[in-house]
Amino acid sequence: MRIVFMGTPEFAVPSLKKLLQMKCEIVAVVTQPDRPKGRKRQLAAPPVKEAALLLGLPVLQPEKLRTSAETLERLEALAPDLIVTAAYGQLLPKAVLELPRLGCINVHGSLLPKYRGGAPIQRAIMNGETVTGVTIMYMAEGLDTGDMISRTEVPIGPEDTSGTMFAKLSDAGARLLGETLPRLLDGSVRAEPQDEREATYAPNLTREDERIDWTRAAEQIRNQVRGLSPMAGAFTYLHGEVFKVRACELAEPAPGAPEVAPGTVLETARGSLLVQTGDGALALTQIQPAGRKALPAADWLRGAGLEPGTMLGEASS
Repeated sequence: MRIVFMGTPEFAVPSLKKLLQMKCEIVAVVTQPDRPKGRKRQLAAPPVKEAALLLGLPVLQPEKLRTSAETLERLEALAPDLIVTAAYGQLLPKAVLELPRLGCINVHGSLLPKYRGGAPIQRAIMNGETVTGVTIMYMAEGLDTGDMISRTEVPIGPEDTSGTMFAKLSDAGARLLGETLPRLLDGSVRAEPQDEREATYAPNLTREDERIDWTRAAEQIRNQVRGLSPMAGAFTYLHGEVFKVRACELAEPAPGAPEVAPGTVLETARGSLLVQTGDGALALTQIQPAGRKALPAADWLRGAGLEPGTMLGEASS
């Protein structure tokens, strides 16, 4: 069976490797173009490209698949039986959706119809979900609206972050793909339409999604920090400069502590960086000051000279 695989981040790599393990013929891998990365903004290949090249697979990197006539012609010439996508990052045009005889299927990191869109894993954690999963679906012209072929649930533990859940869901997606593909080939698949009444969306994250609002409850902020770790990271401001919170824990203020405004630093002694929220307190355990690497809050506090009563959250004017 001739397959075109489309994917970009590390999440998609296990699915690509699963197809090869199943002796599928991967005639091309389509991924996003190389992008600047890191402080030096040097061009870096997406993980799927790196994996494909190591596996000796041909790679296509159109800037926009929808408008790349050359890529569309290449795909037509390849005559794939099936297109498999996993976190590719672009909507497939109608011409591509109609190209393979077995259709186009997608490995999506949520239990559809919940969390359609580009950031389902992060937003599930940020919203305090305790269960998520992977759905394999037929692709349609809408955003993750196609009929569902198979699903598997994956629990979200209280200590899980986007980083740990990406790994769990990536592996779960590859396993589910391995279980689903034979049924697709023998015609035993019975796809199920999504219930639009239950649909929710997980749009790509913005800078505002990363900013900590200290008036929110401690549990909500902790979920935000978990959902943004270890990628961009949740941030606040300290003395007008960006101050990232990489990890935190729910905490209780000392007995008899005065009521203070959300964002107030409550304690800095004994290596504890305790901050008031709109409901409860948070102990910041790993932080990243502007221009520095992430480090344990206790290590940073030894030389920071931070005093209780300092306010977090105000940007420099």
